[in-house]
Formats: sequence, C-alpha cells, structure tokens
Amino acid sequence: MSLVDILGNALGLGPLGPLEDLLLSFVGAAFVGTFILLNTAVAGPWAKRKITAAFTDRVAVNRVGPFGLLIIIADAVRMLSKELIIPDGVDRPAFDLAPLVLVASALLGFAVIPMGNGIQLADPEVGLAFLFAVASIASVSLVMAGYASNNKYSMLGGLRAVAQNVAYEIPLVITAMSVVLFAGTLQTSGIVSAQAAPLVTIAGVSIPSWYAFVNPFAFVLFIAANMAEVGRNPFDVPEAPTEIVAGYQTEYSSVYFVLMYLGEFIHIFLGGAILATVFLGGPAGPVLPGIVWFTIKIWAFFLFTQWARSALPRVRIDQLIEIGWKGLLELSFVNLILTAVIVGVIV
Repeated sequence: MSLVDILGNALGLGPLGPLEDLLLSFVGAAFVGTFILLNTAVAGPWAKRKITAAFTDRVAVNRVGPFGLLIIIADAVRMLSKELIIPDGVDRPAFDLAPLVLVASALLGFAVIPMGNGIQLADPEVGLAFLFAVASIASVSLVMAGYASNNKYSMLGGLRAVAQNVAYEIPLVITAMSVVLFAGTLQTSGIVSAQAAPLVTIAGVSIPSWYAFVNPFAFVLFIAANMAEVGRNPFDVPEAPTEIVAGYQTEYSSVYFVLMYLGEFIHIFLGGAILATVFLGGPAGPVLPGIVWFTIKIWAFFLFTQWARSALPRVRIDQLIEIGWKGLLELSFVNLILTAVIVGVIV
C-alpha cells in the first residue's frame, strides 16, 4: 500500500479519483520532502561540525542555543540574507538552473524508496533503475555549474565531477545488479521483501538475509563506489578545497550556495537510502518502527562519510580514475559473474 493510499484511508476517502490522487500525491511528496530536508538541515550546519570536531578533538558549535542546535537557524538566516552575486560573463540560464537540478535529482530518488510504515510515494517495477537514473542527473548539474560560472576552477571541478561519476556509476550499477539477480526484481519493495526471510538462526536468534550478509564483497564494493558518487573522502576530488578553491560551486553565493550545499547533503542521504534498500533490508529492524530504522541506517552512512572525511586523505584525480576503471569496474564484473553462477546453481 502506497503513501497515497494510506493518506486516503486516513481521511476516510473511498476509491480515489484523478483529482484526489493528484492532491494526495502532493501531500505525500511534501511529507517525504520535509522529512529529508529536516534531516539535511540537522546534518549540514550542525552534525557535520560536531562529528568532525569529535574526530579531531576540537570543540564545535556550542554557543547558539542548547548544544549549539540553533546554529541551524542562524546559518540559514545568515546565508539567505547575503547578497546574491552574479559574476560577469556567466551563462545565466545554466548558472541559475544548476542548483535547482542538483537538489531536484536527489529529492526525486526518494520517491521510490520504501521508508517503512507504508511511507513510499511510488513503487514502479523498474524502481531501482529509476533510482539510479535520477541520481545520475546530479552530474549534469555539476557540469552546468562548472561551465556556466566562467571560472577556471569551477570548470575544472565540473570536469572532475564528470570523470568521477562516469568512472564510479558503472561499478555502482553493476554491483547493484548482482543484488537484482538474488532478488529477481528491480522493484525496490520487492528487493526489501526478499531480505525479510531469516538467513540463519543461531541459539534462537535469527540473522536476516540482508544482502550485506549474503554478499559482503558486493557490499564493500558498493560502499566504495557510493562514496565516490556522493563526493566524500577519499573521493572529494570535484570540490577539492585545497586545490581548486571549491570546484564547481566556487562562484555561488547566498541562496544559490545554500542550494548547492543542500543538494550535496541530500545526495549523501540518498546514497545511504540506496545502500539501506539494496543491502540492509530497507526499513526492516526489530522492535522499533520501520521509519526509525530507516532513519538510523541513513544516518549511519552519513556518520561513515564524516569519519572518512576526517580520517582518509584525498586521492589525486589520476589515482581516482585508475581506482575506478582498473579496480572497481573489474571487481564489480567479477562479483556479477560469480553471483550469476551462484544463483544459477541454487535455482
């Protein structure tokens, strides 16, 4: 049952007509979008600083509100009240659209993610393919931002983003296809359901058949490629503040910078949501409601990205490309072939 159907039942509506279905779809989309944006608002201005400070033995924001939480509001007011500066010579339509495309591509992906307790906007049969397709649109926005900014550092960041995403999206998708072989479907709800059965029971404790347990090699490959997709260390080459200022977002300010920054963090949570759906049973978990487990899993991935940011050095662009094309690509194909053989023997 989709989120629209749940909303219809809660309001006591009968069979939904086209207008009711459209209105409830907007309400459901607003709920999911608000949930993701709230998580992002906490992660960007506050949690990122607190986590990094904990890893590096420093004191982070602690003056504005309890535990420094009001820094979220303070930063929002500060950034949105700044002057929007448009450099000379920019390609204005592309410059204006790039931040919107970046945010929209991430939010669209959550439309097919099962979050538990019936919270899923849509469940198409090709849900996983749709998920990777809309997530990859982020590459277009980074190219738009780099090209349109009329800045050599921005252009370098955009080119690096394209090279990185092409090199790592292929291993990411191929590794996910090995899970599709196990589940027998591209439907995200079907992939989650396939992981519900117990894998093994030891002393009365059942271990679920999450694909992270079934195929840990694919799980590790997926995490590595996912880190490159969301641009976190050691793969934050497109931004590389010490080399190219801030890459594709160098010339952005005020609300445009906020959107670029927001899109970056939404993509991190989308990466965690994909990882949870494909390898960690989606919203499945004991005792707590599904939406709580889903939130825990995406925040666990966010915590991992922040640990990597503090602990792992950035690789050079040539090393990054070599790791993607000569390492992860071959390993992902090996994993896919072995998975196909195993599935063929079992079936």
